[in-house]
Amino acid sequence: MVHHKGFTLIELMITVAIVAIISAIAYPSYQGVMKGSYRSNAQADLMAFAASMERHFSGAFTYKGAAISGDIGAPATFASHSPASEPVSNKRYDLTIVSADATGFVITATPVSGTTQDGDGALFYYSDGRKGWDADSSGSVDGNEFCWRC
Repeated sequence: MVHHKGFTLIELMITVAIVAIISAIAYPSYQGVMKGSYRSNAQADLMAFAASMERHFSGAFTYKGAAISGDIGAPATFASHSPASEPVSNKRYDLTIVSADATGFVITATPVSGTTQDGDGALFYYSDGRKGWDADSSGSVDGNEFCWRC
């Protein structure tokens, strides 16, 4: 009697099914980790952007004029996207000066639509050190959202 060595079709189908189940569980988890990683990059970029705003203040004695055109909008003092260490084509967040006056500022990192960060909610940083994350994407930071890890 001759014994043939190899895998049967059923064994191969069971292996494919197991790999599919593992992939179905692992991929969403991977996406969540990547989304959190890009949010952390944006937080770091906001802190560097805030330091840039402070450098502007030390020279001009006001936070006004730190934007490309006027007092609000895209910053002239820092990259206007995050991750700032990557090319603009890889941006996940737009960095913006929301308000700036003689005594304070508000800057934000808004997720770029069409990226993995879309719908993740904007990050805010205030000149008094408060941090906010609009986790529910309502357009404003509610009282329970004044943190970056809510």
